[in-house]
Amino acid sequence: MGMVSSERTSVSPSLSPSPLQATPTTPKQHGVTKPISVAGPTEVDWQRTRELEKFLVEAALYESEEEAAKREEVLGRLRLIVKDWVKDLTHSRGYSDQMVEDANALIFTFGSYRLGVHGPGADIDTLCVGPSYVNREEDFFFILHDILAKMEEVTELQPVPDAHVPVMKFKFDGISIDLLYASISLLVVPEDLDISDVSVLYDVDEPTVRSLNGCRVADQILKLVPNVEHFCTALRCLKFWAKRRGVYSNVTGFLGGVNWALLVARVCQLYPNAIPSMLVSRFFRVYTMWRWPNPVMLCAIEEAELGFSVWDPRKNPRDKTHHMPIITPAYPCMNSSYNVSTSTLRVMMDQFQYGNKICEDVELNKAQWSSLFEPYLFFESYKNYLQVDIIAEDADDLRAWRGWVESRLRQLTLMIERDTFGKLQCHPYPQEYVDSSKPCAHCAFFMGLQRKPGEVVQEGQQFDIRGTVEEFKHSINMYMFWKPGMEICVSHVRRKQIPSYVFPEGYKRSRHPRPTSQQQSDKQSCEDGDACQTGSGERCLKRKKEPEAVQQDRPAKRQSISPERSVPSSLSSRIGSNIELINSDKKVQYQETEVGDVSNGSVITSLASEVGSCEDIGNESVAGSCEGNNGSVDGSVEGSNNPGSSQSDSCDAESESLLENGRLKGNGVFQNGVQEELEPNAGVGKALNLVGGIDSESVQKPVIRLSLTSTA
Repeated sequence: MGMVSSERTSVSPSLSPSPLQATPTTPKQHGVTKPISVAGPTEVDWQRTRELEKFLVEAALYESEEEAAKREEVLGRLRLIVKDWVKDLTHSRGYSDQMVEDANALIFTFGSYRLGVHGPGADIDTLCVGPSYVNREEDFFFILHDILAKMEEVTELQPVPDAHVPVMKFKFDGISIDLLYASISLLVVPEDLDISDVSVLYDVDEPTVRSLNGCRVADQILKLVPNVEHFCTALRCLKFWAKRRGVYSNVTGFLGGVNWALLVARVCQLYPNAIPSMLVSRFFRVYTMWRWPNPVMLCAIEEAELGFSVWDPRKNPRDKTHHMPIITPAYPCMNSSYNVSTSTLRVMMDQFQYGNKICEDVELNKAQWSSLFEPYLFFESYKNYLQVDIIAEDADDLRAWRGWVESRLRQLTLMIERDTFGKLQCHPYPQEYVDSSKPCAHCAFFMGLQRKPGEVVQEGQQFDIRGTVEEFKHSINMYMFWKPGMEICVSHVRRKQIPSYVFPEGYKRSRHPRPTSQQQSDKQSCEDGDACQTGSGERCLKRKKEPEAVQQDRPAKRQSISPERSVPSSLSSRIGSNIELINSDKKVQYQETEVGDVSNGSVITSLASEVGSCEDIGNESVAGSCEGNNGSVDGSVEGSNNPGSSQSDSCDAESESLLENGRLKGNGVFQNGVQEELEPNAGVGKALNLVGGIDSESVQKPVIRLSLTSTA
């Protein structure tokens, strides 16, 4: 692989491909199985491809020539910086003048930039390869870090040394850079180093292997696809689709750039003579029918003699727990999608079905390509949500704190699945939202909640996840670089209580969302204004406004609570039946069918889900028994984690053992999933006050239990 300007595969749209362009006719096997079809395109396929490419251009998915030139310039300057850095280190350590002259470091790229599918404003994934005597821990993360910090062109410099793949993030002259480092077992790094050769892995540690893997995988992908240009156009299209449909995020438990690249590359192998419009259509057809956890592989798994572990569920128990294995093609072969959970796999399969239906309509001239990229209406898809607010004193603190919290959000999904035995489904949404009206630095993430469709439950069964939320908060507080003002608030919100800042300007939430397939299968449903009681023979009661007399009897809201102090009092709310508010020794009882003071500010220190007897639009209504307590929010808890790091090494074993593992076929053989016939927190108030963000009373709402009910 070349360096800097020569190492990127640049693929610009060709809006007028000729139908006379030759395609190979001799059947050739690409990958681990024979192709499904070797048929080439028709004139109609070429026309659809031109229309698709035109849409991608109009959607501004291609960067300008000026931005492309600037990226190349930045990479060239970065290459000079690391060369000078290594030469200075070589000289300072007393090596000979000849060694200083020969001292070298190389910059490689990988990810979307290397594959030629990056868009305007995208970051550049880069790898610095240096000699054996220049280490990562001190030389890279301290000395090079200080060199970059002193440069005017460098901003937002953020080292993440304890991440699964250690990285230094920054902007260089406005271009976002993710820089990794690999020290290989050579005293001098040759200019023509072949990073694809397995010899670069001799005598290196695991973090170095992972750092090298990105470049090695990108090279292998480009070698294993039949037509690079068609692959790049299809991948650019499907990445855009995944972002529009809310399933593009490795850290959240969906798929990231390399995952989508591997999926598209496999479809290219199965249809070696297909052009982009055909590949997009076949992509959805194939993965709608794919039998997970059968792995997606571009080539056979290679086992070299270097001793690194490769993905093999027959030998490695942890590999059996993977739900959607997508295997990297370079040694050591790994599952690139170990973050996927049962909930996120369910969401992606639903989206594959959606994409397949649209593509079928496009082929029947019933729809345009633009229909495929309609944004997913996440906030109309569920009745109940978890809101995770992240706050800090300033933007720099928020950047580090947000990176850490976001890296742990998938753990909350896994914990909920584990503690409810998969009966409560959690849909994390990868987009972050910012309330610009807040004076503090703030962002928020949301998760949709629903009972598993078709689940047979016993009367009165509850899924109490108070401990789950506390465990999640404890893991968040295990943050070595905590600073005053860094706080997290987990809240329950109903659909009609979603804060206005999450909606685009001028967008109005519809009162009656489109019915889902789950709702259509149910004969009884509860409207937003109905609270359905649990138990046999109990009827649905219309919610009524709380009597003013009762409101006056409510205990006054307490002042914010110190993070170091626990709160002995508790609050219990029952929706659709008797509501009891308990505060110390004072107890008030009254009849009510609505929680009168719950909003998106209600801090969840306890959250329970009770399955009852009513369902609303496939997204269950809040009903049944709701209890909880006002608990304290932990303050600063020192741990061993760094800003923004995913900590995959420390938590993978735990997270992958949370769920029951999917299995391969009975004989243990990896089977390709497609056959030839496929061709058809009360204390958070204090923290908010510390940064002048939110009045403490605005977050001290009643803590609730969430009850999800459905028709038996």
